[in-house]
Amino acid sequence: MTSDVSTNRSRKVALLVASAFFMENFDATVIATAVPAMADSFGVAPVALSAGVSAYLLALAVFIPVSGWVADRFGPRPVFASAVLVFTLASLACGLSQSLPAFVAARILQGIGGALMVPVGRMVVLRTTPREGIVKAIATITWPGLAAPLLGPPLGGWIASTWSWHWIFFINLPLGLVAMVLALRWIDGEAGGKRPFDWLGFVASGAGLGALMVALDMVTQQAPDPRLVAAVGGVGLLSMAFAVWHFRRAAHPLLNFSVFGVQTFRASAVGGSLSRISIGSAPFLLPLMFQLGFGFGMVQSGLLMLALFAGNLGIKPATTWVLRRFGFRSTLLGNGLLATLGFVGCAFLSADTPLPLMVVVLVFGGMTRSMQFTAVGTLAFADTSKDQAGGASTLFSMFQQLSAGLGIALGALALRLGEMFSGHSGTPGAVDFRVALLVMALLTLLSLVDAWSLPQDAGQRVSGHKTA
Repeated sequence: MTSDVSTNRSRKVALLVASAFFMENFDATVIATAVPAMADSFGVAPVALSAGVSAYLLALAVFIPVSGWVADRFGPRPVFASAVLVFTLASLACGLSQSLPAFVAARILQGIGGALMVPVGRMVVLRTTPREGIVKAIATITWPGLAAPLLGPPLGGWIASTWSWHWIFFINLPLGLVAMVLALRWIDGEAGGKRPFDWLGFVASGAGLGALMVALDMVTQQAPDPRLVAAVGGVGLLSMAFAVWHFRRAAHPLLNFSVFGVQTFRASAVGGSLSRISIGSAPFLLPLMFQLGFGFGMVQSGLLMLALFAGNLGIKPATTWVLRRFGFRSTLLGNGLLATLGFVGCAFLSADTPLPLMVVVLVFGGMTRSMQFTAVGTLAFADTSKDQAGGASTLFSMFQQLSAGLGIALGALALRLGEMFSGHSGTPGAVDFRVALLVMALLTLLSLVDAWSLPQDAGQRVSGHKTA
């Protein structure tokens, strides 16, 4: 009976964290289609609204490294609940903003709340879920990372045109307040440490991650200055190199790199990042291909993206069975090849492709992306101990955040490569998107190198796979 109660609570916590993750991921992309209305409201040019997106992503990148220390110092329950409260109040401030500076300040505060919600929430799930339930729990909390980028832009545009852009942020209020109350009821965990705060590590990692995110954002802009991108990116890489050097030598490091000694975590962090980068490029490249390459309208493009979303959700119930039947290594290799084929299939779509066939290709691509995303995310924590959960969750969130930025940046670079290949200038054509998607297919294939090096029994305590 006690076991049933514990399982039921862990399931509730996973759903709660998934809801918080959805809010965080949704708000990263939701303003994309509402930019003209917001710019008109603030009396600025639409391009100026990019500061609101960048500020949010920068705050996430800078403050994610402190999440593990904060959770250990004050306890996961008050930290997660407070992070949800900060995010919710910042959403209110975003909706009430009367000027661009006020909006950017509110977005920074919202990013800080999100930076604590994501890794702390995942840590809570890892600590409260028994090993045999990890696959299902990770599948539950990873779907927002796939769904929110697909649903954010069309929902944001619909909300802004039906009511006003302010409601994009006001809808977070009831969700956030309910999530905060449930967090206080369902999440346990005591404050566990008095280790001093690593200010040098925080400044170095924050500066490094922040500079890298700025450089990645520059790459996606029209006609970026290569020297400026190289300079900012160089500062980011040097800062991160110093941070890693410091973390390996400090007595009380902000981030504990000992988790890289766990092979499954290392494979998920390195090879898995390549997979996440290619997966993250799809919500960027495909809508543009439908509208710019094929000449489809926004509504038709949005409906086609829902086919990708349907594939994402449709495979979720089978995730646990697939990993138990085939194990992590075989699943990552086999499904990785299918995900590669999914990108190839998308690359060879055209405006003349029959709609049913187009939907089938997109659903197939969504299923393989979702399976790979969940398998990689679960593998990261398959062999880590409960004591390593906080540090592993923080590091994983950092890799995930950088991978998301790299997915868009490399997608944009691959698109420019396609333009160079075809000789196009200005608006990219269908051939340019074909080249970009084939580049992403190749990246997906390269991500399997780390999976190939895994033993057959990798993560079997979590997957339940029995080797011969």
